[in-house]
Amino acid sequence: MAKQVKVVVTGATGQVAYALLPRIAAGEMFGPDTEVDLRLSDIPQMIEKAKGVVMELEDGAYPLLSRISASAERSETHKDADWVLLVGSKPRGPGMERNDLIRENGPIFVAEGKAIAQYAGPGARVVVVGNPCNTNCLIARHAAGSTIPDEHWTALTRLDQNRSRSQIAAKAGARVREVKKLVIWGNHSSTLYPDFTNATVGGRKVTDAVDRAWLEGDFLKAIQQRGAAVIAARGASSAFSAAQAVVDHVKSLLAPTPADDWTSLAVVSDGSYDVPKGLISSFPVTVGADGTWRIVKGVQLDAFATSKIAATVAELRKEQVIVQDLLSPVAA
Repeated sequence: MAKQVKVVVTGATGQVAYALLPRIAAGEMFGPDTEVDLRLSDIPQMIEKAKGVVMELEDGAYPLLSRISASAERSETHKDADWVLLVGSKPRGPGMERNDLIRENGPIFVAEGKAIAQYAGPGARVVVVGNPCNTNCLIARHAAGSTIPDEHWTALTRLDQNRSRSQIAAKAGARVREVKKLVIWGNHSSTLYPDFTNATVGGRKVTDAVDRAWLEGDFLKAIQQRGAAVIAARGASSAFSAAQAVVDHVKSLLAPTPADDWTSLAVVSDGSYDVPKGLISSFPVTVGADGTWRIVKGVQLDAFATSKIAATVAELRKEQVIVQDLLSPVAA
């Protein structure tokens, strides 16, 4: 009998979910031997639209799709879930500042955290995709209390890693698969730091293969502003590249990290690298054969890298203050 995994996708009628759902159903995320019970979660006024997505998934005749449902009731969608992919969030509106966006999304993720604690399976893993994902993850994790262990909470910085590796490969005349240990530190925002100082391309240090001035200038700016550039170019935010990153993120948690590489996960800080304990920050991470992630210790950081990491961590701390009233008194 095939294995089965119960997967919740929130914001199920959004563009990222629309790009993501068929890939989950096709087995790209959990593999060709795992059946999927796929639960589409959205707000009540979007459920009729979600039913159209359900029809499309049914019409896809995916052999691994054991069950498909859509509901606005978290008691239904989240019940006994193994994975909760929090894709949905309120987008930034015209003239809205990032701080306003954080406050607007806060109550949504309080509700998600409480629902996960109440209904999800005891071993559930949560991936926060909806932005601002680091702080949304912080809010949901606190709202859930101690029901879901800290190591089961992650937020998405894999899209930033993918963007970074693609840009470096193109500049170096290499393939993306040849870029190793290029990971993201800090917040998924315009302050994120793609650490080229510890990365390699084709077995060479990136700083030996590519001009350092370009790395510190055009490259860093391009990665930090890439989301805005996509919106400016196509009139909407990243969708299928974000879906690809979610697939990559989950797969990276299901298989050991190659010995010559690291991956980027935003996780609950243990205090490493002067990132305050409890913040949700992106680090270089490896995943073991048992599925447990570990922050890579002893990474050498030069003055440039240290300053960039300090800046993005400072932003995370400011965001924590903004939502302090939403953080229940659990371990921080």
